[in-house]
Amino acid sequence: MNSEKKSFNNTAINAVIFLLVIVVIYLGYSFIIKITDQNRYNKTEDEMSAPADIVQLEVMNGCGASGVADRVTDYLRQKGCDVVNSGNYKSFDVEKTLVVDRAGNYANALKIAKMLGVAKKETIIRQLNDEYFLDVSVIIGKDYYSLEPFK
Repeated sequence: MNSEKKSFNNTAINAVIFLLVIVVIYLGYSFIIKITDQNRYNKTEDEMSAPADIVQLEVMNGCGASGVADRVTDYLRQKGCDVVNSGNYKSFDVEKTLVVDRAGNYANALKIAKMLGVAKKETIIRQLNDEYFLDVSVIIGKDYYSLEPFK
């Protein structure tokens, strides 16, 4: 009876050790994946790829003024951009116009910002989202009168 108990204990210990090894391997794999993903998104401006010839973007009215998104949409389309969506932002209290990098190519966001006359780099932000099938989002703020389409 003692040998049966020892055999069961050895089997249980071996099973626990096996499970712990699997957990350690999984955690190591997760750590490596997380590190490599961070390095992909922490590139400097110089390391970014060149802007695309045609940038797909959305234009959202964040200031509440009527027709602002349509005017910016028309302007960007004349400049060769592919505006795939235009409409109202979730709120109308955006003070400064924002250019949002959605795909991880900062050069595209910078290209759109320069077209619109958004000069300050703090108004270009990065919010990567694999579910968005566009490069850039433009959220028009209450400073819209200083943008190129309104000059």
